[in-house]
Amino acid sequence: MSTKIYYIIAIVFMGLTFLIGALVNPTPVAAQTMTPYAPDACEDGQQESGAVYRICLPSSWDGKKLAVYAHGYVSPEEPVGIPEDQIKPPGFDQGVDEILNFLGYAFAMSSYSVNGLAINQGVADSLDVISIFEEKHGTPDEVIIIGVSEGGLIATLSVEQYPQTYRGGLALCGPYGDFRGQIDYFGDLRILFDYFFPAAMPPTPVAIPQSLLDTWETSYYTDTVRPLITDPANAGKVGQLLATANAPFDVNDETASKEQTIRRLLWYNVYATNDAQAKLGGQPFDNRDRTYSGSDDDAALNQGVARFDADQTVLDAIATGYETTGLLRSPLVTLHTDGDEVVPYWHAVKYGEKVATQGSQDLYRHIPVEDTYGHCQFDSLTVLSAFGALEALIATTPPYEPPVIYLPIVAR
Repeated sequence: MSTKIYYIIAIVFMGLTFLIGALVNPTPVAAQTMTPYAPDACEDGQQESGAVYRICLPSSWDGKKLAVYAHGYVSPEEPVGIPEDQIKPPGFDQGVDEILNFLGYAFAMSSYSVNGLAINQGVADSLDVISIFEEKHGTPDEVIIIGVSEGGLIATLSVEQYPQTYRGGLALCGPYGDFRGQIDYFGDLRILFDYFFPAAMPPTPVAIPQSLLDTWETSYYTDTVRPLITDPANAGKVGQLLATANAPFDVNDETASKEQTIRRLLWYNVYATNDAQAKLGGQPFDNRDRTYSGSDDDAALNQGVARFDADQTVLDAIATGYETTGLLRSPLVTLHTDGDEVVPYWHAVKYGEKVATQGSQDLYRHIPVEDTYGHCQFDSLTVLSAFGALEALIATTPPYEPPVIYLPIVAR
């Protein structure tokens, strides 16, 4: 490939990486300037599940490659629909659909039929989008899936479960290592926050009142919670909270990043708790036997912190429907910052262990982003490297063919 083509792709992916940062980080990202090009034709429609799909074709699509995009978490308080802010954030000239079209890929995505916890729906609705695409535009030679945050788990499960459909996948900053552990991570931050700042939030951590859902973003966080965690007199408590929750922050910008970590994790406790319980059929958070450490008095902390038991039926449902296996038959590349405050880096470690146990190392590449704080905070060269690693794996890996099962001939 020529230097010129590599340069063009690098510029395009620079836009994509800044875009991804805006998708998952509530802090506005400065607008980036890219060479403008005409947007290609897009169409929206309704899926049988109730989801909305979007398909965008390059102006001269060659019929070869389709990229399915699995978006990140959307508040269950929002109506179902294409999350425009996860495609083209304010201040950007191009969206992820246009960028992929520019690279020669047809683009397809689903809103999913539900917001909030949408893992299973995301896998199913993304498959359905491929069927819709094929009915309208023919069968592509190659389908890949790219997922961000919650979509990273959707992408990983999709590649594991449907290797005949997906030629490969790119999973960015997703909870693909241990989904139950991710639920406990959100819950731990909240119950530890309640210990260090009692009565700051309505009880209990596993049952969120509608009044808090209604006011969290408009006033409750700003007027009640933020003053507590930004008060210099409470710096010691904040430090203990993050230490005991094993929640990262940026050592180069401690004040702002500590506030951001707490704000973002409490947001998920507020908006995801009731929704997850409704969809899973019970209470999934469990810290009955957990020993916390990192406070000034761990004995008092472990005696005084609230304790909860998860419903076993819910844990069984998570184990069978939400956890990855590490068994790969199509290539997968994962990308993760080691200072991700929302979906911790230990997901990458645990998924790598799963892959090794299954003997799938030849089909897997993980690219760590070291010494970097923030959820999905990637630079352009890193994402270019991850995408290149996926294409290289695809190029050197034959398409998956299911084993032929020969039935025994029974003599009569």
